[in-house]
Amino acid sequence: MVHSTPIKVRGYHLDMYGHVNNARYLEFLEEARWRLFEDYFDVDYWQKRGLGFVAVNINIAYRRPALLDELLEVQSSLTKLGPKSGVLRQKVVLQGTDTIVADADVTFAIFQISTGRAQLIEGDIRAALHVFVPPSEE
Repeated sequence: MVHSTPIKVRGYHLDMYGHVNNARYLEFLEEARWRLFEDYFDVDYWQKRGLGFVAVNINIAYRRPALLDELLEVQSSLTKLGPKSGVLRQKVVLQGTDTIVADADVTFAIFQISTGRAQLIEGDIRAALHVFVPPSEE
């Protein structure tokens, strides 16, 4: 399953060269992860259980400059789900095209907020993420 988040390039996203600053892409990716979480998961339930979703590694490649007023789409899909972490593949594309602006693999963990330790991804946690598990992992 692929989750899509639209982003419009605004003036404050740009650097002195007139294209989106590299650090802004991390914000675009984070916005998409928050949107995915809000759209498919019960945030209150996770908070009441003291659970958090945290990025532990991001590998990003910049493919093409994004410019003022361009409409982008961040496409997010789960590519791996292990016992303590997963990998979310995120692509930033020009909306309505196959043109990739940037793409990233984001390794995440579910953690107990009180201890800061990774939580096993099992039981109801795995079930909640199951909608994003690729067929080869089922």
